Amino acid sequence: MLTVTSVNVNGLRAAAKKGFVEWLDQTGADVVCLQEVRAEPQQLPEHVRQPDGWHVVHAPAAAKGRAGVSLYTRREPDRVGFGSAEFDGSGRYVEADLPGVTVASLYLPSGEVGTERQDEKVRFMGEFLGHLKGLRERAAADGREVLVCGDWNIAHQQADLKNWRGNIKNSGFLPEEREWLSQVLAPEDGGYVDVVRALHPGVEGPYSWWSYRGRAFDNDSGWRIDYHLATPGLAAKAVKGYVERAATHTERWSDHAPVTVVYER
Repeated sequence: MLTVTSVNVNGLRAAAKKGFVEWLDQTGADVVCLQEVRAEPQQLPEHVRQPDGWHVVHAPAAAKGRAGVSLYTRREPDRVGFGSAEFDGSGRYVEADLPGVTVASLYLPSGEVGTERQDEKVRFMGEFLGHLKGLRERAAADGREVLVCGDWNIAHQQADLKNWRGNIKNSGFLPEEREWLSQVLAPEDGGYVDVVRALHPGVEGPYSWWSYRGRAFDNDSGWRIDYHLATPGLAAKAVKGYVERAATHTERWSDHAPVTVVYER
């Protein structure tokens, strides 16, 4: 089995004080993909930066206190990069080769309609789709599978967010963003599979992000924006996928919850 977890930690230093360390100690995952780390490696306590039993690759953003992604793996990986002139220093993406599979952690820009942030998101999506296609093709040539986990900051379908009617004109559910994700998932285009949706067809959610405002968590008024997107061969081996939702609002250590999938090998 290969068990992979993805979670946006909403600031790793803060999450480490609120339960992330305890969660990491008890997880059965072989790979943990983190997003929105928002810290340089030297700013993290040693037991978070390089915990016992894990090999860790941190990719912080050049802009202090922003973005940042990390990979925690039980086995030592060979790391490769995105190769983007604009985004390699933005703390948005890191990938690692493990036996038989390349695993990546992605933090796609969140965007905001009518601002430079949305323009940045559009540029990233345009460049990243090409990378995803090339990654899939290179992996296939080497007899490998690909798994890109992370906060994609797009709810693909109406079933992927509770209040879809109120978000049609908002970043994260714009028609052009959803169409881009459809391209990523189209067999004749990107060629990836939304693993959790394939395991949970025809249901609302399971959501992985809830606003801290109001009673969004208590009412399960959330978004499903944290995905495992895999090449078809690996996706077909997924036997279980679930969101590790906290029992109560006060027990949350991020506004996102870990999304875990178990793959047969």
